[in-house]
Amino acid sequence: MLAAAALLAGAVLVPLAMTPTATGADKSTFTVALTGDVDSLNPFLGVEANSYEMWALAYDYLVNYSMKDMSPAPGLAKTWDTSADGKTWTFHMRDGVTWSDGQDLTARDVAFTYDRVLNGEIEGVNWSTYLNNVTQVSAPDQTTVVLTLRKPNAVLPLLPIPILPEHIWKNVSEKQMKSYANEPEPGSPVVGSGPFRLTSGTAGGSTFTFEKNPDYWNGTPHVDQVVFRVFQSKDPAVQALIKGEVDFVEDINPLQVKALQGQEGITAHNGISPLFEEIGFNTGAVDTKTGKPMGDGNPALRDPRFRHALGYAVDLDRIVKNAYQGAAEAGTTIVPSAYGGWHWEPPADVKFSFDLDKAGQLLDEAGYRKGSDGKRTMPDGRPLGTLRLFARSDSKASVDTLNFFQEWLADLGIDSKVTPMNTNRLGEVILEGTYDVFQWDWFVEPDPDSILSDFTCDQLGGLSDSWYCDKAYDAMYQQQNGEVDHAKRVEIVKKMQQQLYEDTPYIVTAYTTTGEAVRSDRFACFQPQPDPGGVWLIQYGTKNYTMLRPVEQAGDCDGVKSALKPVSAETSDSASSGGNAAIVIVGGVVVLLLLAGGGFLAVRRRATAGDRE
Repeated sequence: MLAAAALLAGAVLVPLAMTPTATGADKSTFTVALTGDVDSLNPFLGVEANSYEMWALAYDYLVNYSMKDMSPAPGLAKTWDTSADGKTWTFHMRDGVTWSDGQDLTARDVAFTYDRVLNGEIEGVNWSTYLNNVTQVSAPDQTTVVLTLRKPNAVLPLLPIPILPEHIWKNVSEKQMKSYANEPEPGSPVVGSGPFRLTSGTAGGSTFTFEKNPDYWNGTPHVDQVVFRVFQSKDPAVQALIKGEVDFVEDINPLQVKALQGQEGITAHNGISPLFEEIGFNTGAVDTKTGKPMGDGNPALRDPRFRHALGYAVDLDRIVKNAYQGAAEAGTTIVPSAYGGWHWEPPADVKFSFDLDKAGQLLDEAGYRKGSDGKRTMPDGRPLGTLRLFARSDSKASVDTLNFFQEWLADLGIDSKVTPMNTNRLGEVILEGTYDVFQWDWFVEPDPDSILSDFTCDQLGGLSDSWYCDKAYDAMYQQQNGEVDHAKRVEIVKKMQQQLYEDTPYIVTAYTTTGEAVRSDRFACFQPQPDPGGVWLIQYGTKNYTMLRPVEQAGDCDGVKSALKPVSAETSDSASSGGNAAIVIVGGVVVLLLLAGGGFLAVRRRATAGDRE
């Protein structure tokens, strides 16, 4: 860590080769450094977090999230109401919204998009859980959308599904959808309704350019262009910020944040982020058409007793301290502790602790005993073999975590090998079932329904990366999804977390923060989400893309007191959280707690059901 800090500090001595933020005399460009791929510009195909950011700039949502606490806020729909039995939802849309090609955006476009989700096999993978129990979507007039449900859906009115133009997408068949790129042609931007129009960029590429939509209904952006540059790792992205080649970096580690906080013209912080990191297992990949086993996962990992025993072979404190430089909290379940109202905390007598003796005892009891060579065997005496541990090559924390895990497995008499790979390839490997163990993470939405759905049998071959499938769990998922009594629903959600903890398709290792830094000598007016204490840019929604502006135009940032002001106006504690919310320190992490629903609720983004970092 000290060597890395010295290296970064040394880089600051290089004269700043400041590149202009303008591509022309009167055109301003805000450049964002991303680490991680954009796997598809088609909202029905992509699963990477950066892809979701591209879609959000190009398309609108029927309902948005508020900046303060992520509660439902008007989007294309100004208001909504529901029937007494919860089986009919009516959304009243704003009038006068147009697509970027000039055609009107109406309720028909919403109905068309939702119908594709409900009836399309591909279209439903990312988005169908938001429309659970919806049997019909209708557009009785140009500004009214009606959802008819079989039974109540507790997640509504949250509907973070990008609304697509019917006049474009109706020409894309289900067969074509499998490969439809939705990429711009030269001189022909992608047709959308969002604050910016995608003018250049291809999936897997390194640069994506968006031009502002001058007719955007929710406020014309203050910058002319947003450019995303994809870096293969965080270090060159940070160097690009220091040199002035980019204006914003996100998802940087705490050490980089600390090193940047003292640099002239740069403001950096760790924002609240209900994200969990996990070690995931191949619990038994299957061909979803035939139901037959698929891939080559180690058979030991199909046994929940084997997986659960390994939970005691993970030193979470060491992972937090070394892999995340202390800017994290030891993890437990798939609903982060920041979501206090939904989170199930394992009782002390069953909570994982770093206890190799107990792990070995549980393995022995399950039949995975050591042979004469000191190596664990299968219950029938066959060699257990070598577990393949796949890490994300663009995340040092991912590689570090699995290197530690390899060490602890060796102490148990289990051989393993760590292989880093890029996220696209790792996603392919998971869908093929040709892996044993992986490390990845998830953002968790304010409502836990989406992350809970990823472990249902319906998500096999889709968003499920552990191939976990259990009918009792599925039954609880359906039950909570339709339970409108909040207290009863919370109880079910906690039972689901308990079952996953016991069956252990994941070992949740950490709840982390998100590091960000911006050239605050160039751009200002970033409102945190949640407010206060949250992140500045990669949020639920695109509010800050329309709100941010060059420093000379900052003014009072539209009266938003919490917004990041120009660097010249910043005080020494500008990046800290404030306001009336309760802020506590847990394991070195600042956690914002908001009182909601009878419990504490802290919120940020997961972006959608498929969001991965």
